Amino acid sequence: MLVARRTLLGVGLAAATSALAGCGDKGGPAPGSAAPGDAVTSTDAAGNRVGFGSAGNTKPPPSGSPSATASPSAGAGTAGQARYAQDVTALLREHLPATPQTVQHKGFPGAVAVVLVDGKTTVHTAVGEALRYGAGPKLLAASQRVAMRPDAIFDLASVTKVYTAILLLQQVDKGRVDLAAPVRDYLPAFTGTGKDRITVEMLLTHTSGLPVGAKVTGLADNAARWNAVLGTGLVSGAVPGDTFRYSSVGLMVAGKIVEKVTGQRLDQALKSNLTGPLGLRDTGFNPHTWLSSGAKASRLVATDARSSRGLLRGTVHDDVANHLGGVAGHAGIFATATDLAAIGQMLLNGGTYQGRRILAAATVRRMLTNLNAGKPAVDPERPHRTSAHGLGVVLNQSWFMGRLASARTFGHTGFAGPSLVVDPNRRLVLALLTNRAHPNWSWANPDPARAAVGNLLAKEVN
Repeated sequence: MLVARRTLLGVGLAAATSALAGCGDKGGPAPGSAAPGDAVTSTDAAGNRVGFGSAGNTKPPPSGSPSATASPSAGAGTAGQARYAQDVTALLREHLPATPQTVQHKGFPGAVAVVLVDGKTTVHTAVGEALRYGAGPKLLAASQRVAMRPDAIFDLASVTKVYTAILLLQQVDKGRVDLAAPVRDYLPAFTGTGKDRITVEMLLTHTSGLPVGAKVTGLADNAARWNAVLGTGLVSGAVPGDTFRYSSVGLMVAGKIVEKVTGQRLDQALKSNLTGPLGLRDTGFNPHTWLSSGAKASRLVATDARSSRGLLRGTVHDDVANHLGGVAGHAGIFATATDLAAIGQMLLNGGTYQGRRILAAATVRRMLTNLNAGKPAVDPERPHRTSAHGLGVVLNQSWFMGRLASARTFGHTGFAGPSLVVDPNRRLVLALLTNRAHPNWSWANPDPARAAVGNLLAKEVN
């Protein structure tokens, strides 16, 4: 199983860490009547949510959400969706627990997928359960479980890194940050042997030589924990700029640069500069602070149920992010699949979304360019992974993109089960959110399901 990165993110090889989190909407409708695995919805031309299968959801889409009228070229489907929407749903159901009584799954208890083609929703489907297990973990009685909804809010884990990169690149656009400048120019506390050579760009391309995780436990307060992050040393023998090594520390540091130049905490910068302008009400850090009690009960998706923290639902899964108060550049954002798809569409559009410019077009082009060409990759978890990476986004990786992978395809994954794939050749965005870490991340590898959905879409969308 994928153990190495998880175990490294906390106290050396002892503590386990992984994911990401988010902020947004002030509440949601009462739970629908959908049975687990049966909610499949879309939006008609008037903006009304409609469904097929045994359940729909009547909540109108939030402002800033993508249009959901199916693209004519995608093929007609029930309730405005493409005909392949039912195939995506059926594929995802194959990865659910075999029966309502099955204890140990090999995929995930539930999932939500949104597919946009030419900016229009062709698939919006929800399967399985958002809450299936209690602390222990133990399988909950059917009456205690929560069905997955199309507007379910997931822990985005490392997909948070994409948001942090966008926030940092906005400051590049404003002339406040120079990608070629040493990190130490912005953060004097970024000390340690050889770290004076690390540039801002290296943080986003994972070529800084910084390790996966930082040791932040056993310290007096958050200021001490952040000083420990900034003082984290290089991997033994690493030369900044030479090699791709996936590093959550690099994005933690990138988030601190955002805070330094904006004068805002990262969660505030996210709302001011990204989710607010785009109208994404279902995205943000620490969702317990902005969701209504009804939304917490019906929309939050659970992750781990066997950690020392008990059942995690609306609390960031990543241990380091949790120690840092749930707000960090590498993990902590929570969001819906619809809101995540909007981020993908914005990047696909060259930095604009529904008339709002978020990034300069030239900045987006650089963000989506492979800046690691010719560099080796060191990734013990995925030894066949290449170094292809832009600024905060992964490029051309078939292990999770399937046959959607190409030199232009970009996206990101998260340890708790989320993924984003954008295929410019097909004008396609796939936001696939699963809760594979519920109740135990070691039970399942989410990559086969991710690749399978990519393969299906590559066949159906031309």
